Amino acid sequence: MKYVDYYAALGVPRDADLDQIKKAYRARAHQHHPDRSKEAGAEEKFKNAALAYATLKDPEKRAAYDQLGVQQDGEEMAAPRSGQQGYTFDADMPGFEGMDISDLLNAMGRNQRFHKPGRAFESGPQRGQDLVDSARISLLQAYSGCTLHLSLLESGDVRELAVTIPAGVRSGQKLRLRGKGERGIRGGEDGDLYLHIELTPHPVFRVDQLDLYFNLVLSPWEAAIGADVTVPALEGDVVLSVPPGTSSGRKLRLRNRGLPAGTGTAAPRGDMYALVAIAVPGHLTEEERRLFTELSCISHFAPRSLPANP
Repeated sequence: MKYVDYYAALGVPRDADLDQIKKAYRARAHQHHPDRSKEAGAEEKFKNAALAYATLKDPEKRAAYDQLGVQQDGEEMAAPRSGQQGYTFDADMPGFEGMDISDLLNAMGRNQRFHKPGRAFESGPQRGQDLVDSARISLLQAYSGCTLHLSLLESGDVRELAVTIPAGVRSGQKLRLRGKGERGIRGGEDGDLYLHIELTPHPVFRVDQLDLYFNLVLSPWEAAIGADVTVPALEGDVVLSVPPGTSSGRKLRLRNRGLPAGTGTAAPRGDMYALVAIAVPGHLTEEERRLFTELSCISHFAPRSLPANP
């Protein structure tokens, strides 16, 4: 079996943390994917990066791999000395020469293909490993639900998976997808996939649980005498009635225009809030200046005599 330096395959130091390893794998997988790269040896580099990530993301497998020590890339791999961390290896064991790195690491890790001192050989069904991944979706995808196509690593192989994201998911939520993790061994049940959801920032709305907030800029006359203004919403533009005498900083509520708490038309929804700001024209025509001057002469409004905001 040929030795591959998995740290070098990902371009990370040997003390790299999980975030560094995951980020490096994504970059390498994108760079060397056979469908994208025409570089000579891209497929081999892609495979090595996938194997490296599958090994180094798992603390037990990584510890077992580190036990091998640093060896020369491409040379026959030397098994660790007997007795290290309680494991016994023998280069004369049947099948050792034909093993791949996953088999060796499984032997050193949780699957226990070889004997541990004082422990019987395990040959029964084994449940597949749970997988953890993250997905970034847009606010509109969270509102209506969506289907994501994920690429998951399973024992060094890349598996494509279609995942249904229900309507109403929120940033930071963790979805458990039963049976979507690694496949079981010898008839064991499949593991689960835990998917952490993150929302990408929206150019208009800010999200607070199920509620949405956005800025609404009004002219002085719209704020003073009231107006019906068109504002954005997740399902399309809607009309908001601005009451007369609306001041800057006021929060106008549109009920049931936020994110749904689940699927179905009967699912409760959050609200949408317009945060009012009043803008004044930077340049006035002669007529506008005359009218504003006339208003200032006849108006009894004295804003500086009002109580200060708490």
